[in-house]
This record gives sequence, C-alpha cells and structure tokens, in this order.
Amino acid sequence: MAVPSTLCSKISASAAGGFASSFDCRSDPSGNHHQARPGRFSSSSRVNSVGVHGSFLTGGGGGGYGMSSSLILKFPPNFVRQLSNKARRNCSNIGVAQIVAAKWSDNSATGSAAAAANAAAAASPAVPAVEESVELIAGANGPVVDGLDRKGDVQDLTNKLTYGSFLSSDGSIAVHAGERLGRGIVTDAITTPVVNTSAYFFKKTAELIDFKEKRHVSFEYGRYGNPTTAVVEEKISALEGAESTLIMASGMCASTVLLMALVPAGGHLVTTTDCYRKTRIFIETMLPKMGITATVIDPADIESLKNALNEKNVSLFFTESPTNPFLRCVDIELVSKLCHDKGALVCIDGTFATPLNQKALALGADLILHSATKFIGGHNDVLAGCISGSLKLVSEIRNLHHVLGGALNPNAAYLIIRGMKTLHLRVQQQNSTGLRMAELLEAHPKISRVYYPGLKSHPEHDIAKKQMSGFGGVVSFEVDGDLETTIKFVDALRIPYIAPSFGGCESIVDQPAIMSYWDLPRAEREKYGIRDNLVRFSFGVEDFDDLKDDVLQALAAI
Repeated sequence: MAVPSTLCSKISASAAGGFASSFDCRSDPSGNHHQARPGRFSSSSRVNSVGVHGSFLTGGGGGGYGMSSSLILKFPPNFVRQLSNKARRNCSNIGVAQIVAAKWSDNSATGSAAAAANAAAAASPAVPAVEESVELIAGANGPVVDGLDRKGDVQDLTNKLTYGSFLSSDGSIAVHAGERLGRGIVTDAITTPVVNTSAYFFKKTAELIDFKEKRHVSFEYGRYGNPTTAVVEEKISALEGAESTLIMASGMCASTVLLMALVPAGGHLVTTTDCYRKTRIFIETMLPKMGITATVIDPADIESLKNALNEKNVSLFFTESPTNPFLRCVDIELVSKLCHDKGALVCIDGTFATPLNQKALALGADLILHSATKFIGGHNDVLAGCISGSLKLVSEIRNLHHVLGGALNPNAAYLIIRGMKTLHLRVQQQNSTGLRMAELLEAHPKISRVYYPGLKSHPEHDIAKKQMSGFGGVVSFEVDGDLETTIKFVDALRIPYIAPSFGGCESIVDQPAIMSYWDLPRAEREKYGIRDNLVRFSFGVEDFDDLKDDVLQALAAI
C-alpha cells in the first residue's frame, strides 16, 4: 500500500531524520508508482509488519520493510482520521501495523526498535487507537442507541442552525444536509456510500454491555438503523425543521406503523373523506380489529371536527393535504389548534405538497408524513416512506417500527439521497408546469372540471395560498365524456406513462376509476367521488411546450 501524496509532507516533517533514506509517494490510485529500492531500511532492525491482525492471522505478513531505532514517528492528532479512510488503502512503503504500533502519539518522537516491536506485538491494545477515532465519527451523526432514537437526532436542531449560517434556501439544504457537515460514515467521498450490512460488530463484550447500558453509541442491527439511511433521515429533518425523522420501506408502511403506534387500543381518530384508498382500507378494516374507531369528515368541515373532538376521546387527526386525488386542502394551523386544545395529535400526509411547498410542522402539526417514493425520491425507481416530528413522538413510532421490521434497504436510501439533490429543481419545474396546465385545461371546452389548489376555482384556494409556496405538479380533471371517451383521451397521449404513482421525472397519467377502484361497482366508486371521466395527471420535468402540445392533440382526438 502506498502513502497518499497529501500525507507525505506530514510524514516527512514529523519524522525528520527518522528514515534511513527518503521514500516515494504516489497520488495515482491506478498503482503506477515507484517501488521501494532494496536496502532502503536496515534489515537488522526490521519490525514485524504482519499487520494489526498479525497476532491471530498468520498467513502472508512477515515480509515488510524494517525500521531503524529512531523510527517511532510523531503525527498530528488528526492524522489518525486521515489514516482511517486513506492510508489503509494507499500506504505501501510503510506497513500500517508499524504506524499503529507508534500509537499516533503526539508525544515526543523518541524510543527504540524494541519499544516499537513491543507495541506492534501488542496489537490488541493498539487497535482501539484507530478504531475509537472512527467510532467517534460514526457515532456523531446517526447510530441507533438500542431501542431509543438516534443520538444524532438530539443534535438535529443545532445542525439546522449551523446549516442556516451558510445555506439560505431549501434547495441548498436538500443537497447538503446530513452530508456537508459530517455523516456517520468514514469517507472522503462527496456522495454518501451504501453500507450494505445486516449487522454491526462490537470489539469486546464490555463494549456491547456499554452499548446496552447507553454508555456507548453504535449501530447494532440492520433493522434498527444504517449509516446510509441515517443520512436520508437527517436530510429530511433539515428540510422539515424536525427534531427527528424515521425512514421506512414505503409510504404505506409509514402510515400504518404511525397509526398503530399513536392510537391506543380502543382509541379514536379523525380522518378525511378524500385520501389514498389503501389508507382508507387500513382505517376501515384493520384498525377496528384493535378496537380503534374513526370519524370521517370532509377536509373543510371544521364543525364536524369540533364535534368529534368534543364527543370522542380523539387521539389523532390524520389527513393528507393536499389530498388524493382531488387535492383538497386542510387548514393545518386551525385544525392543529383545535386538536391540541383537546389533547389530540395532528399528522399531515404532505406527499403531494413536498417539504418544499408546505411546512406542516411550522404550521402547528405534530408530525409530517411523506411517501418518499413520489417527489422526494423523484425518479420512479424506489419505494420509501418517512415520518418527521419531535424526538419523543418519532421515537414512539420507531420502537414499533423495530418490531414490525419494515426497514429501508440501504441501496434504496442511496437512491433517495441522490434524488433529493435535485428535489428543488424538479419541484420548481413541476410547480410551474402544474399551474400552467391547470389553467390551460380549465379553459378547454372538452374539460368539465379541474382540481388544482392553485386555481381560484378550487374550494380551498385561499387556504392553499396561505400555507403553500407552490401547488405541485399533479392536476386532476374530468373529461367531458364517459369512460370510453376518457380512455380514448388517455390512450392518445404520447408523453406520459399510464401507471400508478406520481412525482417523478417522467409524466404519469391514470384514470382512478380503473387504476385504483376498478374492483368496485360504478355506484360504489361514485360514493367516493371517483367518476369514470376522472383523470389524474402527474407532470414530470419534460418541457412545458411538449406536454402542452401532447395534451392538446389528445383532446383533439376525442
């Protein structure tokens, strides 16, 4: 292994007179470097360079170069961190075990060959010198402490203040949060690496006991946390202004775990008529098995909410805003005040809004939930869900999540991190396209109605203006025609895919009556407002004029 050129000056300066002759360094990772010349070190004073594992691994290690009696080196205190992620793969002319044997001391660089040999032989005491520095880095930004929330979450608010000192926009925070100021992974890489492991080891049983008794911070098992997923959580917390975030395997996983964790057996919750169908199915069919009942109200029906709060022991108000598929909006500030006065929590599913267009926590909500599959991931290639809020509430949900096991794969976490780098750019484009297309469709004679909170015709337009900075890239509308006419329009479109989901770079279109409700008779579908001519169009990041031309030619075909 070769010493990286960036470290040569430090080694040379710290070891003046220490080497029998100078040594070569390489900066080319391809391996095209000069080999050490024979006789550079005195063979009579060679130190065993089997390596750190030499005390229990005997294969292939005894042929390293020796060191003279003055070769116990003095290194800067931070050099151990550089070694942790560079020298192990780049040092060739000096054995890592020899450097470890020197203990990276900041004391006087004196000693004897015998002392160096003894230090190298005592590999077990020497290892923590390197590992403990790595441990501090890894523990600062996200390990799980047993069943409790990540230690890094306690520092999230402080981190956001630090980010705020040099990042003024959500766009910049989406790019750098959880990474720029350090993360729980020892690496010099700009991008966060994928940590593909199912478990994490402890050096000694004493360290494991310290971990169990909350004196040592570490990851433990893949279901409880991962350095890659921890970066996602910190990034979303920074965007939402949250103390803590929990990332899970899907949006539905996040919704169901949250409901089970926060509504006690025999409890009561309030939700809204317009919502994602699978959420409604869970509330209507699964929660009753736990004795949990629900009041379902129109998103704008404040009086019904007040009545439920007065008449029932409500634990939670749970709704989307905007809702799916009619993009109804709830006055988050008002419902939060009403619920808090009665001791009820408020959770907003802000998937359609994104963390950029709406700040539910700042408006008074206790928790904000997203299907990160949609706008946050943004590339139609990953499933994930997240919940953000106070450390106390998120920890309650996290404890149940650890039992149920819907953990996010670290490879998926990497895709979420990558997608968030362009979140602000995508949402800006989708906000613009969504509003312009909603206005175009509303004025078209073959469209009978448009649902989009950015339009003055929307029933909650004033609420949306008050609490949203943008209205999103999804537009729902009704074609002036029946099921077959609407199918003809959808099939005539050339740019969007006919598919479920929304919020990605590619435009997606579907008829909810077919995509989500086809198993129900028409009369049952219409009870939920799902008519045969309803279309939900998620606009991607394609050029607006291309999308406009495509929509107009498809309308001309019917």
